[in-house]
Amino acid sequence: MARRSRARELALQMLYQADLNADVGAHAVRAMIEEQIPDEDLAAFAWRLFVGTMEWRAMLDERISAVAENWTLARMAPTDRNVLRLAAFEILQTKTPVAVVIDEAVDLARKFGTAQSPQFVNGILDRLVPATRRGENSGDASL
Repeated sequence: MARRSRARELALQMLYQADLNADVGAHAVRAMIEEQIPDEDLAAFAWRLFVGTMEWRAMLDERISAVAENWTLARMAPTDRNVLRLAAFEILQTKTPVAVVIDEAVDLARKFGTAQSPQFVNGILDRLVPATRRGENSGDASL
């Protein structure tokens, strides 16, 4: 598994946990990330993804809801909902190439979701990409 893929996976797991249990504290999440990812740079990347997604969650939920035709966030499977939040954060708030974000999100949906999750996540994220980021180079950019 690619290094950043592992960081995204762990960030997703922490988002899922926080989504289902509001009592999960930031210290517990940070400790779990540092325990699971000994590489400091990679742990910092996972932490930035988690914190950024949580910080922007209301806006991300609004944007996802706007493009998710016939779906509410409450109706979405928790794994799909959190994959979408994580990917939406990367698309809307970082310089990570859109193609990379969508590929990673589809892989996470495939690994943790249902048989329909990859197509569902791909469809929503495709509608979420701002016109200014469509067709950009898929070269490796940092957060």
